[in-house]
Amino acid sequence: MPSPVPLRRDDAAPGVPGSYLGVVAPPYTDKPVLVLVTGLQGTGKSTVAEMVANLLLAPLIAHDWTMSGLRSFPEIQAALGAMEPSGHGRVGWSLLRALAQSQLRRGSSVVLDGVARAPEVEALRQLSVEERARFFVIMTECSDPELHRSRVGSRDRAIPGWYELDWSHVERSRKIWDPDMAADLKVDTANPLETIRHNLGGHFVRAR
Repeated sequence: MPSPVPLRRDDAAPGVPGSYLGVVAPPYTDKPVLVLVTGLQGTGKSTVAEMVANLLLAPLIAHDWTMSGLRSFPEIQAALGAMEPSGHGRVGWSLLRALAQSQLRRGSSVVLDGVARAPEVEALRQLSVEERARFFVIMTECSDPELHRSRVGSRDRAIPGWYELDWSHVERSRKIWDPDMAADLKVDTANPLETIRHNLGGHFVRAR
């Protein structure tokens, strides 16, 4: 077995060697890994997804970044809005599925970032079976309501042509969100980043 490649210094939690967190990086898994990071808006999905991508040395594909490429085409936006139900979510996840499949086909692990519900999770689970990949679902949560609200209010991801949602949208999403949806790991982002990094690394080590 080749020697582990250490992670970037900023991805290792204090007291945890880079090789411990890096054992999941290719070629240390026998199959590519498809990781879905989901959760309500503002719960830290993108931060956690970036950590996982660094752990796996894998590309990260985010729903909002992908769909932002279509924002400059009003005809496409009109067509998406005219779909019933709205096509923004469905088309977005169809694009993410195709992009993830292209990475798995070349033997690369891949991390997806977006608000996925049960139908999207099941579609990606089926994809992992088709491509003989491992599949992990990570759900982000924020146990501190005030911290969650402040994150939403101050969020600026600087995605070209994209927009940020307000707290009222998150509250509407919460009404149809299933916090008990099956996930391999739930991450409370009210915890310090160092703790989250450590827990993520430990999870993937145990999952080998």
